[in-house]
Amino acid sequence: MKTFYTFVLLVVAFATQAQQTISGTVLDEKNKPIAGANIFIEGTYDGASSDDNGRFTFTSTATGNQVLVISFLTYETLKVTIDVANGQNKTFKLKESVNSLDAVIVTAGTFDAGEKARVSVLKPLDIVTTAGAMGDIVSALQTLPGTQTVGEDGRLFVRGGEADETQTFVDGIRVAQPYGATTANVPTRGRFSPFLFSGMSFSTGGYSAEYGEALSSVLLLNTQDEATEEKTDISLMTVGLGLANTQKWGNNSLSFNTAYINLEPYQKVFPQRADWNKPFQSLSGEAVYRHSFDSGMFKLYAAFEASQFDINSETINSPDKIRVDLNNNNFYLNSSYKANFGSQWQLFSGLSYGYSENKIGISLDDVANTEHASHLKLKLKKSFSDRVKLSFGSDYFITRFNEDFKANSGGNFNSGYDANIAAFYAETDIFFSKKFAVKLGARLSDNDLLRETVIAPRASLAYKIAQNGQFSFAYGSFTQAPRQEYLKYADYLESEKAQHYILNYQYSKDRRTFRAEVYLKSYQDLVKFDTPTVQFNSDFSNSGSGYAQGLDVFWRDNKSVKNLEYWVSYSYIDTQRNYRNFTAEVTPSFVAKHSLSVVSKWWINKLKSQLSVTNSFTTGRPFNNPNESQFMNGSTKGYNNLSLGWAYLMTQQKILYFSVSNVLGTANVFGYEYANTPNTDGVYNRRAIRPTADQFFFVGFFWTISENKKDNQLNNL
Repeated sequence: MKTFYTFVLLVVAFATQAQQTISGTVLDEKNKPIAGANIFIEGTYDGASSDDNGRFTFTSTATGNQVLVISFLTYETLKVTIDVANGQNKTFKLKESVNSLDAVIVTAGTFDAGEKARVSVLKPLDIVTTAGAMGDIVSALQTLPGTQTVGEDGRLFVRGGEADETQTFVDGIRVAQPYGATTANVPTRGRFSPFLFSGMSFSTGGYSAEYGEALSSVLLLNTQDEATEEKTDISLMTVGLGLANTQKWGNNSLSFNTAYINLEPYQKVFPQRADWNKPFQSLSGEAVYRHSFDSGMFKLYAAFEASQFDINSETINSPDKIRVDLNNNNFYLNSSYKANFGSQWQLFSGLSYGYSENKIGISLDDVANTEHASHLKLKLKKSFSDRVKLSFGSDYFITRFNEDFKANSGGNFNSGYDANIAAFYAETDIFFSKKFAVKLGARLSDNDLLRETVIAPRASLAYKIAQNGQFSFAYGSFTQAPRQEYLKYADYLESEKAQHYILNYQYSKDRRTFRAEVYLKSYQDLVKFDTPTVQFNSDFSNSGSGYAQGLDVFWRDNKSVKNLEYWVSYSYIDTQRNYRNFTAEVTPSFVAKHSLSVVSKWWINKLKSQLSVTNSFTTGRPFNNPNESQFMNGSTKGYNNLSLGWAYLMTQQKILYFSVSNVLGTANVFGYEYANTPNTDGVYNRRAIRPTADQFFFVGFFWTISENKKDNQLNNL
């Protein structure tokens, strides 16, 4: 019996000793208790939840050092090693998760759009539903603050920078020739249709170290990762025809669209101010193939365009018009592969090739040029934790340009260049909390043609002052090789340089977004030359400089009025440059000091229609009047364009669309061309530079064929 009692006492003592108590308090970073946190020992069922005071207690049979896990929604999970025997009355602090939807994001200088955008100020369908944009990505972007409306050019001018200071990327790979071919005072369009793109990021400055060779801005276009459904889209338009199709099989999908544009029938009905021998015609197409792997995706994107026109251009310096006959062929190929591997690693690799050929007849002279441009890219990204992410990579740009000029008089002249640019960058994102984040990086590039190596630091930060409002700041140093028209004559130049400083405030709540941004850009080493126009015997130098500073304001509201969404953009800019053949530091002729755009879209359910209205206004732009002593002292009158668009659903899959630009018929003037020599009275004559037509009318019928019989092209109008 004594042995039995001894055995019982030993069992009780052992059981008592094995049951250890673990207790403590769970707090946040401000020492406030967290109620409802889940606490347990990893690999066991032993645990508890914290009470209203953040306290918890439970017992466990585990011994020695164990991993205690503490988790709660919107906070980072904490894992800490404790000695079970001494695990009483401990205090644990949880950090807010930086992956939550309301965490801070860097927004300085950047407008994001698409299904992956955390805060979308512009949706992809806005590109094609904005009245007056006519389906052109660039025209839609010109309703955002920070851009300039340069109607005689049609390209993207950003914050005092010229159009070639903005680089375009598709799936992270550069597009060397993003615009269609054109001639003086005839606007061009972007080459890309919005049909195949699911997202967009438009940076007006201060962008990531991942991107280079852009002095002012980058436009990032992302193709769709996967097709939603097989379908066919047919377009019949007053300016041409269009066809698009999507196919899916297994882990593969293929989407393409093609378009034939011919403005000759339209211009017979609506004559233009321009004197066309053969109006603009083009055949173009795009395709994207996708293949999904278990941990990655491969994309192959291709686009082509063949275009031509023949125009008699008026000039003040000759009683006869100058005939310009232009034929352009363009091809662009882009492949990319993205995959996850290892422990929180991501790989991205890409390759692009662009080819452009121009054959131009200028009166009796001929010009032919070709450009071959390639871009190779490799990028690695590592997430060390939710708070620290590192990305680094390299780029290699190859450009081969050649131009032949054949004069009717018999003289021939050849120019061109070969350039290779190797670049390396590294960038890290650090999230100190869900309210404060920093991005630090630098880019190193070497240009063998210019025989120079430059380092460009980049930095940005964001601080969330309230649940829906935050401030962002960005700084960056940016470089870009001189433009093609300079390098073909002068390979001794240096890269042009700019410094960006941007302070941004953004508020977003309940489908309403407000942004206000101030910025300063300083330019160095801009190219100057000493002749009236760029020519082979010009004396080039990098002695130019300048600045741009201003305020951009954006407001978008998708909630206040049922079925109505609208946005308002305002820009103020103060900028001057001493570059090209300027005799003083002045505001360039493409800059308007004040710009205002109001865009609205209203769905009228009873009429099964969507009405869109866009009004763009800018103050006058400067021009140089040789009849005055002060350089660039003139100013045009203000620019105004009120455009309307109307889409009617005849059936669920058939749409009739109508749009008209400049409804009021405003006689806009972009500038003036002056004679090279004065008349007998000593006065330099001039002519106004006007649009090729004051108004543009468009009518189209769009038909979608799909299995569900519900899809339509309303989002593409």
